[in-house]
Amino acid sequence: MQNMKYLSLSILLLFSFYLKGQNQAVLGIWRTIDDATGQPKSHVELYMKSGKMFGKVVELLPAATTRVCNNCPGEKNGKSLIGMDILWNMEPDGQEWASGQIVDPKNGKIYSCALSLDGPDKLNVRGYIGISLLGRTQTWHRVK
Repeated sequence: MQNMKYLSLSILLLFSFYLKGQNQAVLGIWRTIDDATGQPKSHVELYMKSGKMFGKVVELLPAATTRVCNNCPGEKNGKSLIGMDILWNMEPDGQEWASGQIVDPKNGKIYSCALSLDGPDKLNVRGYIGISLLGRTQTWHRVK
């Protein structure tokens, strides 16, 4: 009976480390793609702060048509995109990250957001209003 307790505890610990590793796999720098042109637009760094994930623009690429968030709400309005958190308060939810928000710098609108890995080097970023069905997904690519 004692061996079963240890086996159960070991399996539980391994599973929790596996999930933590899966959730940490999204951290790093990702290349965003312009929906209209298909060209790389920026590099966004996904990082942890106070137990939640955030994403800040670390580089704007030549295809970036927006460099300042002129229509963004609050303290983001009129600020340079470089260094700005465009994704915030993401929490792990099984195999994805959810419950956070993302801003579209072109129009300043804020959307609910969900992130999920599609292999080690692709990240599906879904912005939506209300329910996830009412939104769109972009695929970001890991910068190596």
